[in-house]
Amino acid sequence: MTEAKNFTSVKEFILLGLTSHRKTQLLLFGIILIIYLLTVLGNILIIILVKVNSNLHTPMYYFLSHLAWVDMCYVTTTMPLMLTHLLTGDGAISFTFCMVQIYIAVTLGGVEILLLGVMAYDRYLAICCPLLYPVLMDKYCQLQCSSACWVTPSLVCLIYIVCLLCQNYCGPNQINSFICEMPVVLKLACSDTRIAEAIIFVIGGLFLLVPLSILLTSYGFILHSVLQMKSGGWRKAFSTCGSHLIVISMFYGPLLWVYIIPKTDSAADRDKQITIFYVLITPLLNSVIYTLRNKDFHRAVAKIL
Repeated sequence: MTEAKNFTSVKEFILLGLTSHRKTQLLLFGIILIIYLLTVLGNILIIILVKVNSNLHTPMYYFLSHLAWVDMCYVTTTMPLMLTHLLTGDGAISFTFCMVQIYIAVTLGGVEILLLGVMAYDRYLAICCPLLYPVLMDKYCQLQCSSACWVTPSLVCLIYIVCLLCQNYCGPNQINSFICEMPVVLKLACSDTRIAEAIIFVIGGLFLLVPLSILLTSYGFILHSVLQMKSGGWRKAFSTCGSHLIVISMFYGPLLWVYIIPKTDSAADRDKQITIFYVLITPLLNSVIYTLRNKDFHRAVAKIL
């Protein structure tokens, strides 16, 4: 029975980062710092505009402001530590902080998944049921949907952390990434991880695929309704949904690759490159895509200026 007792001798992990070349690290520090500041400023701009401009007090922009909060919190969870490691050249991270980072990052990822599903359902109601839309998506319904998006992932991710903490970590402690990620950390466990991997795979698959099915169903109905429009309303409908579809493709593609599709150990470097996309690029592009192609935001900015 003593062999089954859990123990953890690893007190810290070593993040190998993006590169070990010192000059490249300093160059990346400057680039990532600029990306981080632009991401935070862009999402703060969205939140402020939605708050102060009465024309943006609609369900679509209400959920968009929550998405901006998620992106801003996510980059703040991952990028400052990454910048510190690039500046100092030391990739050490404590075991406890690694678990905390995994919990917060995965929770925020889950919040974004659910928000994208809710936003797709909101667009379906607005386009396919315009007369019932104000009743079906009133302020109480908005509050219920947003609360569920924030609370549900935080509870589900507790299961993930329990699966990680129940493993034995006796070495090695090097993580071939620039942040602590659940699949990579689980590979470092000395004990049998098949049950934990099965639990994580099933829950993760449901959490990704159920909202994705809602997304595809909603946009299937939207496409059917748009094709039946005889006037120029289809242009406005496509314009409204186009930004959302671009964000969905950028977000779901990398996540499905890293967390769902089975891979061999030789794909570790490729996973790290894909992780760069959804950790650094997607949160920045979300704010750019939603504001650059949106005339309501253009008018709101012009009004403030």
